[in-house]
This record gives sequence, structure tokens and C-alpha cells, in this order.
Amino acid sequence: MKILVDADACPVKRIIREEAEKLNLQVVLFADTSHIIDEGYGEVIVVDKGRDSADIALANRINSGDVVVTQDYGVAAVALARGARVINQNGMEYNKDNIDRLLFERYVSSKIRKAGGRTSGVKKRRMDNDKHFRSVLRKMCKDKGAV
Repeated sequence: MKILVDADACPVKRIIREEAEKLNLQVVLFADTSHIIDEGYGEVIVVDKGRDSADIALANRINSGDVVVTQDYGVAAVALARGARVINQNGMEYNKDNIDRLLFERYVSSKIRKAGGRTSGVKKRRMDNDKHFRSVLRKMCKDKGAV
């Protein structure tokens, strides 16, 4: 089991590193060349800058039993199909019960924006988001037998 991280604009890399070190888990961070990542723990895979290039690289490395950290619903859907557990930066676990709805909402929001409409933006991070993320990540890793 390893933790794969969609590291472009990921606000919880430090938490991932801390939890992975405690549990002695491998971490692989994926980013494109427009991001500089040096967490001091784990492997960093840098791919060419391009739409979805880090997402594709990450998706190609997913194995059953891995934990994937992403805020991208498409990556989450691929990870779930490959037998991984998936979590976003706020601690929401993606699963078979919510991924279809999330993908549909993303599609509808895209249609609204293309038609000139507006959709709500991303909510500002709060400290309790970090606490919830840490708790869910720790539980996911322990449930997979990491400890």
C-alpha cells in the first residue's frame, strides 16, 4: 500500500508526510513542472506541464489497496475503479455511493460556465478541514493494515 498524491495545489502535503512517516508508508507525489515540491519524504514525480498530465501519471500508478489524495473527481473515479481508497483535501472520502453524483455536478457546473453562467467557487479552508483530513487519512491507512 502506498499513498499517491495529486500534489498540484494540494494544501495537505505536510499532513500526508507526517502520517506516512508515523506508519512507515511510501508516498508518491505527482506534479507538473509549474510546481516545486520538496516535502523531504517520499518520491516526487514531475511531469511536463499540460492539462491533466499529473492526473494521468498518477492514474497510471494506482494499484488496488492504495490511498489516493485528490480533489479531482475524474482521478477519484479512476482510483475507485482500480480498488483504491480516495480522499480529498478536506477529508471527504470518495466512494461508489457519491462519485456518480459528484461527476454529474461537475458536468452541470461546466455546462453552466460554458453558457456564461456562474457557479460557486471553492470554499476557504478552515483549520478543522486539516483535522478532519488527518483523521480520515489515518483511519484509511490503518484499515488497510498499515499498522
